[in-house]
Amino acid sequence: MSHIFLSPLTLAVLGGLVLWATWRPLPRVLKAVGLLSWLALLALCAPVGANLLVRHVEGSIDPVYRCEAPRGAPVVVLSGGLEREPVAVDDHVALAPETWRRLQAGIRFRRAQGEGPLVLVGGGPYAVKEADVMADLAAAWGMAPGDVRVERWSRDTWENASGYAAMAGPEAGPAWLVTSALHMPRAVTAFRAAGVQVCVHPSHSHYVAPGELGYYIPQVTAIEKSRRALHEWLGQHVYRYRASREGASPAVHAAPGSSSS
Repeated sequence: MSHIFLSPLTLAVLGGLVLWATWRPLPRVLKAVGLLSWLALLALCAPVGANLLVRHVEGSIDPVYRCEAPRGAPVVVLSGGLEREPVAVDDHVALAPETWRRLQAGIRFRRAQGEGPLVLVGGGPYAVKEADVMADLAAAWGMAPGDVRVERWSRDTWENASGYAAMAGPEAGPAWLVTSALHMPRAVTAFRAAGVQVCVHPSHSHYVAPGELGYYIPQVTAIEKSRRALHEWLGQHVYRYRASREGASPAVHAAPGSSSS
C-alpha cells in the first residue's frame, strides 16, 4: 500500500483536491501553507525534488556510526528483496537489483578486510529464503562457504537486526553493516534497538546530482525514488518510536541451528 499512499503524485492529487474544495473559506495563511506544500509535492515528482529528499535521508546517519570496527569484525549484508519467488537457491535472477548491489559491495569490503565472516541476512515470505540465494551467489562470486553465515528467518529490517543479534549472541562485538545509503538510517535504528554495535559501510547511494533539463521535469522514476525515500524516512521514525516503547531488543522468529550456511 505504500506504493500508493507514499507516492508524491498521489499526495499531490489528494492535496490539490482538498485545496480546491476548501479554498474559499481558508484563511490567507493556510492558503499560502497549503499552496507551498502542494508545490513541494509536485517538486518531489521531478528528479530535483526526489534527489534533495534522498540526500536528506542518506545524510541523517549519526556520526557515531561512521566508525571503524576492529579487523575481523563480521560484515553484515542486508537483503534488498526479491523480484519474484525463487524456485531454487541458485535462482539468482530472482534477487532484486538492490540485493545484487548490496551483496557485491559486501563481498568486496569483506575481501578488503581479509578476515571475518560475511553474514547474509534476510528471510522473505517464500520457501526458498533470500539469504540462501544470496549465499549461493556469493559462492559463485568466489566466497568460500566457510566464510559465509546466513540468517534466513527475519522478514523485515526490524527482524533483520534482532535475528542477527540472536545469532551473534550477547558477547558479540561491533559489526560492519552493509546496505544502501538510503536504507542505512532505518537499519541503524533497528540494530541499535537490538543492542548491536554497528559501523556503517553504505553499498551505494541513490542520489544523483543536478544535470540536464530533464532533472527538473516530472518523471516516473523520480516519483518512485521519492516514494522510497519517504518510506525510509517514515520507517526510521516509526522504528525510533517502537524502540522507545518496547525498551528492549525486538523479537524475531528464528529456528535453532539455522545460522550457518
